[in-house]
Amino acid sequence: MFENLKVLVCDDSVLVRKQMSKILGSFGITNVEEASDGVQAVDKYAGFMPDIVFMDIVMPEKSGVDALKDIVSLNPAAKVVMASSVGTQGNLKEAIENGAYDFIQKPLTEESVGKILDKIKG
Repeated sequence: MFENLKVLVCDDSVLVRKQMSKILGSFGITNVEEASDGVQAVDKYAGFMPDIVFMDIVMPEKSGVDALKDIVSLNPAAKVVMASSVGTQGNLKEAIENGAYDFIQKPLTEESVGKILDKIKG
């Protein structure tokens, strides 16, 4: 059902990126690229053109919200899901106003990622 999806995972934590790749793999998604900061996220988005982006809000170099703005300017139909941990919910309003598709609460779970994937596949 999700095997053909291309996914970009953007988080400054290598552990979170690996966890997310593992969760995506459980849904049969193997076409996954990773970025460790907002600058990389925008560059990888432009080259990879993923179906969905999971983006941490707080990252070095360029915040998730700033990277979101750049990605949406490249592709207004981009589906960017913002990942927020406790204490970053204030940024979610700004992210939604700037074109975020949805948001997901950390720590990431198979169930929460599955709900987002179901929503995207409609």
